Order: sequence, then C-alpha cells, then structure tokens
Amino acid sequence: MSGFANNKITSLQYILINSGLQVSVFFLALPRILFEHAGTDGWISLIIGWFITVIASLAVIKVMSRQPDGTLLDLLTRYGGKWAGRAAAIVLFLYLLYFAYSCLIQTTLITKEWLLPQTSAYLIILMLLIPTYVIAISGIRIIGRYAEITYLLSLWIPFVYLLPLKEAHWLHLLPIAGEGWRPISAGVPFGLYCFLGFVTTFILYPFIQNKRQASKAMTISNTLTLLLHLFVTMVCYVYFSPDEIDTYNEPAINVLRIIEFKFVERIEVIYIAFYLLIFSLGWIPALYMCAYCTNWLTGMQSERNHFRALWLMLAVGSCFFMPSLHQNENMERLFLRVGIGVEYVFPIILLMCIWLLDRFSQRKKA
Repeated sequence: MSGFANNKITSLQYILINSGLQVSVFFLALPRILFEHAGTDGWISLIIGWFITVIASLAVIKVMSRQPDGTLLDLLTRYGGKWAGRAAAIVLFLYLLYFAYSCLIQTTLITKEWLLPQTSAYLIILMLLIPTYVIAISGIRIIGRYAEITYLLSLWIPFVYLLPLKEAHWLHLLPIAGEGWRPISAGVPFGLYCFLGFVTTFILYPFIQNKRQASKAMTISNTLTLLLHLFVTMVCYVYFSPDEIDTYNEPAINVLRIIEFKFVERIEVIYIAFYLLIFSLGWIPALYMCAYCTNWLTGMQSERNHFRALWLMLAVGSCFFMPSLHQNENMERLFLRVGIGVEYVFPIILLMCIWLLDRFSQRKKA
C-alpha cells in the first residue's frame, strides 16, 4: 500500500476534501427536499443535522486516535482480527462506490439537462471520468491540491446568490416553527443527508500531517458545509413563495435564472459549468478510497491498478446501464438510509465497543 509519509495532506486540504464530499451534487436539490418535509423551517432541521454530525464526526476522530498511523481497517484488524478488517474494507468499498456512483450519475443528469441536452449520457460520463483518472491516479496529496484549487476558483459563487436577495420576501420564513416541532424533526434525516461523506476520515486520518488539529479541522469542515447549505437554502426560501419552491427540482439553480447581465444571457449555465468542479469533489476522493480498500484487501503496494480497474468498470458499465431520473431518486433515498447507519450509528457504536474493550483489558492486566 502507498506509504502515508509520502502522501500527507495539510489540515486545510483535509477540510476542503471533506467539505467537498458534502457540498457536492445533493446541494442543488436540498432546499426543495427540506421544504417538502419541514416547510420553511427546514433551515432549523439543517442546524440540528449539523449538531448531530459534529458529534458523530468527533466520534470518528476519537476512534481513529487509537490507531494514528493506520486506517479503520488496521484498527479493526488489531481489535477484532483480520476478518473484522476485511469485512470493514468490503463494507467501506461498497458504500464509497455507491456514494461516488450516485454523485457521478446525478452530475451527468444535471449536465445533460442544463448544458448538453443533445449529448448522450454515456459520453458525458466518459468526459467526466477522463479528468477523474488524471487526478485520482496521482494520490491523495494531489486530490488535496485539486480541492484547494477548486475552492479558490469557486469563491465567486456565493456572491452570485446575493443578487436574488433584491427581490427577497423575508416574511416567507414566518412564523418560525409555526406547525410545531414535528415537521422540523421529520426534516432532520434530510438535514443529515447533506453532511454525508465524513466517514472517509476513517481512511484519510493517517494522511493528515497535524493529527492534533484533526478534531478542530473536522468541526471547521462541517461548519463550512453548514454555512454553504444554510446560505443557499435561505436564499431559496426568501425568494420563492412557499407554493412555488417545491415545483422546482433544483431550486438552487432556478433561483439564478432571474439574474441578467448585458454580457451574459443565462448565468445559471455558467454557474453549472463552474460547479462541475465542486461536483467532482464528490466522486474523485470516494473512488480513490474505493481503490485503497481493495488494495488493502489484496496487500499490494499501489492503488493505481485497482483504480484503473474501477475506472474501466464505470466507463464500460455506463455504456450498458444509465439510471433514469426516477431511478436516481430511488438511489438517493436508499443512500440516505444506508448513510445514516454507516456514518452516524456505526462510529458511535464502534467508539463504545473500543472503550469497553480497553476498560476490560485494563482490568484484566490489573
């Protein structure tokens, strides 16, 4: 396997990789999804989801602090034997592959709808996979640098969302919690949905240069994700009326259609073209970590061949099967259920088990 010393990433790169996984394709439909379940109080569900995410992600950091020079796979092998490590590698591989595939398909469908309606979906996927190969084949350090460049090039995007506020109606947000806390609690699982991705810390942790700052970096990353989601969700809520917002599949795009410049006719098209860079932060790190898991299982010295095989599987498989919009929505619902179990429930249970095992070992030695 690749040495961790030769692939270190800075705390900033870790923050941006983790936030990029969270602020990817699902970002565009989030205002509608939250509104459907929590109404205009969906922003409260988002904040509650952030609070739960911080707790779960700190549990991940606490677990990994027991194995600072290894991944979760090494940690479970140490505590539960080789079969526990192998089972974790298989589960993480399948989960991250599903994560990456969902991001890739959603990006393809959005690109086809808004940018390239006459281009076949297979060709769009192939065009997305070519730069993916160039970046991911070079290792996690290059992925971290790519995340830095992507965020730097995307700094103008939040300022664009300030323009629709000239026609905002802040009364749309009132009354706060007007229907009670039941709708808000119903929206919390979907608030958690937009924070999925931090489980990659189970693999990224040994690559971080300054592990003492890992908890702080994780909290900053989740807070950055919250601010981005909250900002765009609030803009959509105050611009669209409550009777209108759920009629748009991606309100985060539709809200930009009112912006007009003399030199640009459709700002949302430029926005999507630039946002493809952020989309890619959803599947590029996930695919690399899929290759890491399979490489760990075989005990080889490089993830490159595993990534090539995975890349080829996606490229060829997309030629024979392409999910429709309805099938993609079903994939997202399944991903939400599985994601909550893998990223929120599992780290808490694992932390408790490790704590109990350590206490038992201490008493046995005494």
